[in-house]
Amino acid sequence: MLAPKIGFISLGCPKALVDSELILTELRTNGYEIVPSYQDADMVVVNTCGFIDSAKKESLDTIGEALHENGKVIVTGCMGANATDITDIHPSVLDVSGPHAYAQVLGAVQEHLPYKAPYNPHLDLVPPQGIKLTPRHYAYLKISEGCNHRCSFCIIPSMRGDLVSRPANEVVAEAEGLVKSGVNELLVISQDTSAYGVDTKYRTTFHKGQPVRTKMIDLCHALGDIGGEQSPWVRLHYVYPYPHVDDIIPLMAEDKILPYLDIPFQHGSPKVLKAMKRPGAIHNTLNRIKTWREICPDITIRSTFIVGFPGETDDDFKQLLEFIDEAQLDRVGAFTYSPVEGAPANALEGHVPDELKEQRLAEFMGLQAKISTDKLSKKVGKTIDVIIDEVDGEGAVARSKADAPEIDGLVYINGETEHSVGDIISVTVHASDEHDLWANS
Repeated sequence: MLAPKIGFISLGCPKALVDSELILTELRTNGYEIVPSYQDADMVVVNTCGFIDSAKKESLDTIGEALHENGKVIVTGCMGANATDITDIHPSVLDVSGPHAYAQVLGAVQEHLPYKAPYNPHLDLVPPQGIKLTPRHYAYLKISEGCNHRCSFCIIPSMRGDLVSRPANEVVAEAEGLVKSGVNELLVISQDTSAYGVDTKYRTTFHKGQPVRTKMIDLCHALGDIGGEQSPWVRLHYVYPYPHVDDIIPLMAEDKILPYLDIPFQHGSPKVLKAMKRPGAIHNTLNRIKTWREICPDITIRSTFIVGFPGETDDDFKQLLEFIDEAQLDRVGAFTYSPVEGAPANALEGHVPDELKEQRLAEFMGLQAKISTDKLSKKVGKTIDVIIDEVDGEGAVARSKADAPEIDGLVYINGETEHSVGDIISVTVHASDEHDLWANS
């Protein structure tokens, strides 16, 4: 009997992408073949996103397309945490499960498309690092699930639950396996990276006979030691601004991990931050940023912000602009507030009209574009390290230490055809704009 063929669609954030990788690994381990088209598939699995209304719409549209094109569809992921949101619209789906429900997805596939792979001791269906959906040279390393915070605009805890940290030795072992498979950049992700281990009371684990505490700084030390002189880049994402984050900055200055901090500040007005249930000591935040830069001058600080949050006045927005002007953040993303079903913020008074939200977003991004243009222009003439993402006949596309894949800028290297994807090389910057750099090798 030929192996059944599964089509797979992964929507949403990098954390959902890791869930997809784990499900695909289980499917391949059990003998199922993965195919890239509806027509070739015997069944389709859709991993959904349910963070905001636009993401829910994309998920529902994708499920509908899969049903129309294929007919046999299993749904999983964040939107599946409330199954009726899906079955009310698409009652013919075969099964619905929530996030990280790997066993349920596999069980549903086996129920509706049963298959037992013939035993062959000489055939290894899955590489040691598992199935990866990222390019071979970088990988997401998920260190925990869930979140203990209750930000008023967010429903992630209701979908993914409270914080559950992976044992540190398990994380380090996975990281070593990824590096052995050719990964040169590890992107550490979670809902709240800086809370790593608090649920385990920072339990001590052992990796190759050495103790590794389930704590952010200990994990950073361990990841920074992987590979010796050929150590991979280690990039931290989704870092909540706890005080102990300050302890990580010296490791960046020592080049143990990348001088890159993805830390969602969300706003610059203490009043709005209080309504969001986020840390609101703006003056303290600015002082910390100043200290981080004194310790590690090359640090890149990326952040995200919400514009037009309920109750945001003209003065609140002015404070937000003043904050980013003073903070001079390197990389910034922003979006207008969008009501999410089940989020407490929906009940707040003073919802901002959509037109005003868009005006404020444009003004905010215009200011940040000027900041980014100025900061990148100062890199012209400097020699920096980059990791190559693409190579063609005209040259290479790469990223610097300041650039995470898919969300930050790029470094274009015209005429660079001698190196391969995943190589880390030194280049000299000769031009810049508000997002990207151009360099010579």
